[in-house]
Amino acid sequence: MTHELRFETPTFTQRIKGMLGVDFYRLFHTPMFYIFLAIAAFIPALILGTTGMSNPDGTVSAPLYTNVWNAIAANTPLYAFEDMGGYANMNMVFIFGGIMVSIFIGHDYKSGYVKQLFTTHAKKQDYMMSKTLVCAFAMACMCVTYLLGAVVAGALVGLDFSVNFGSLLIAILSKMIMSLGWASLYTFLNVIFRRYFGVSIASSFLFGTGLPIIAIGMIVGNSAGSFLNIFLYGSSVYACLSANMVTLLVCLAVSVAWAVVYNVLGSYILSKSDVY
Repeated sequence: MTHELRFETPTFTQRIKGMLGVDFYRLFHTPMFYIFLAIAAFIPALILGTTGMSNPDGTVSAPLYTNVWNAIAANTPLYAFEDMGGYANMNMVFIFGGIMVSIFIGHDYKSGYVKQLFTTHAKKQDYMMSKTLVCAFAMACMCVTYLLGAVVAGALVGLDFSVNFGSLLIAILSKMIMSLGWASLYTFLNVIFRRYFGVSIASSFLFGTGLPIIAIGMIVGNSAGSFLNIFLYGSSVYACLSANMVTLLVCLAVSVAWAVVYNVLGSYILSKSDVY
């Protein structure tokens, strides 16, 4: 009697679970993650700490915000090319989050992990999805520490805490949901520039600031403002202190759309090129 050896192909769920386990382990066991959590908490202190500071001529500078929650979101949705000061809120997390993603993925290539991974059984789309989900989680955590930092800084400088709590909660949740979309974009950019670590960081920073979208908005004008705000720049301009459930649903749809588009494109690029 002969015995045949049968090797079962791992299912999609098994593959993703395995990759997520490895990526989350690496995330939690690297100082980078905790450093960026601390940076996110320190950002609102810089924004709100300007209150009451003295100028060189002895006068007191006007505070950027008098209400602490403006460090979380603007009062109304921002158009992509309106007052730049209104972007100094939780949107900053997406800029520094992009740098964190670049470092996290860049280490895969520097350490040779990617070469080892793709010479076994890992599929390119699994890699994209795992990195997107883990980095989205990391940026959502940065949103939480940013929120805590804003509350502490606002209390220390004596800012107003009055707000529509329902709208505030929706704005925060909407921005955290958009972490998925931003993580997919940054993962895609780092796949494109995987051989050029400095370029990947610069591109993530550039797109995180929204400058390309602002430039497009200045060219096409207000007629395309709503589309640019809602789809291309997501909750960074749409989630605000007057948000409602429609805002949350729109940001969820946008974030999922980003994730699908960038994961498909990133998987295609990886499948057609040398990933090493």
